Amino acid sequence: MRVQRQLRILLRTFALGAAAALVLPVSAQAAGAQAVPAQATAGPSVVVRWNQALLAAVRAGTLGPPMVARALAVVHTCAYDAWAAYDPVAVGTRLGGSLRRPEAERTDANRAAAISYAAHMAAVDLYPAQRAGFDALMAELGYDPADTSSQAARTGLAACGAVLDHRHADGSNQAGGYADTSGYAPVNAPMAVADPLTSVTDPGRWQPLTYVNRAGAVVTPPFLAPHWGGVASFSGQARQLADAVPAPAAYGTSAFRAQAAEIVAVTAALTDRHKAIAEYWADGPASETPPGHWSLFAQQVSARDRHGLAEDVKMFFALANAVMDAGIAAWEVKRDHDTARPITAIRFLYRGQQIPTWGGRTIDGATWTPYQPSWFPTPPFAEYVSGHSTFSAAAAEVLRRFTGSDSFGGQVVIARGSSLVEPGVTPAQDVTLRWYTFTQAADEAGVSRRYGGIHFRAGDLEGRALGRSVGAAAWQRAAAYWTGRG
Repeated sequence: MRVQRQLRILLRTFALGAAAALVLPVSAQAAGAQAVPAQATAGPSVVVRWNQALLAAVRAGTLGPPMVARALAVVHTCAYDAWAAYDPVAVGTRLGGSLRRPEAERTDANRAAAISYAAHMAAVDLYPAQRAGFDALMAELGYDPADTSSQAARTGLAACGAVLDHRHADGSNQAGGYADTSGYAPVNAPMAVADPLTSVTDPGRWQPLTYVNRAGAVVTPPFLAPHWGGVASFSGQARQLADAVPAPAAYGTSAFRAQAAEIVAVTAALTDRHKAIAEYWADGPASETPPGHWSLFAQQVSARDRHGLAEDVKMFFALANAVMDAGIAAWEVKRDHDTARPITAIRFLYRGQQIPTWGGRTIDGATWTPYQPSWFPTPPFAEYVSGHSTFSAAAAEVLRRFTGSDSFGGQVVIARGSSLVEPGVTPAQDVTLRWYTFTQAADEAGVSRRYGGIHFRAGDLEGRALGRSVGAAAWQRAAAYWTGRG
């Protein structure tokens, strides 16, 4: 009875506070999440075109969020280093100013060609199965990947070759399919999501899940890339910043019980807006993933602010590397603490008890599931800290600094009945999500994982703090390169 009373109090508290917290101001510049603002008249730069091509490969591929973040960083670092050879001040990340071309060659045509040859080389290296799409973009832009006779082509390939040499030895194990090199093994046996939880070795530690995926196969995904905290970061500070993150609530403490009770209450009180937020930001399989989501926002910024080639090169360079470092830092924390997801903690703590859950149901706590599609109930890696929160806060920090303002003005309409969790039912009416600022969008991405039952409050908030620190460090490093301070 005491548990039921605590849950009812939490439910009331959440229902009263959440509505006010989600009143999002409307910007005069608000545009559809993937729409081009009306004031943009020129087409996208070659940098944006390569970003779009890489995101298409991401959607068609199977790489997880930290690998996608690294892929974006590699492509945009190659593009930046190629561009830097045609700038009078900027230096490349690997070869410094040694590739600098004479002033007579510093034309937009040469810059675009060098960038394209570099981006193509990197993209094919990262997504070889998608080469046809990358070759098609080269042809559309007027280049032949097989013809490397021009000085611009040679410059782009030299710049990218040095970046790839570095990244092939960065600890990611790209050559081995990004397979774990740390020897990690979970302490808990897998949980069959369709069955009630009866026992678990350590309720505070991460547990693999067994479920039927979207293709109809029974799967038990292992911990994704537990070695990722050892990948070389762009700023050189990712691991140091990760080590400063405080420890999460431990099993057996009142804080551990309280965070589980809060997620039970939060997911039982979900409105259509909360559900729309949870699903919009989910970025699961066959999507851009969380790192790619912020590339879409950067594309909007490029169109909104009428970027030229130099602005796009710098923005995507800083953004992608900040997001890569966010993945490295977040995964370092995840591996260090190896914490249980809400599905394990809640099922263990509330087994045999009747608790409220989403959809207006009352269930045995041992069968609780997050507000997620059954074919992807929870991502396969530890809870603390939230990758969504870290990626998004780092990205927002860079976009805020690059544009000189936190103003964003984006929006998206979630269509009636479009839910993957409750198809045809939720939301009952169209729901519009609006973000006046980059920070607001990042914060919503973070809280979305609590609405979805994927993360606890501390995992979200500490992830946001980590992301801001990582973003600031990456920004400073990127700016040093393009101002010639390397």
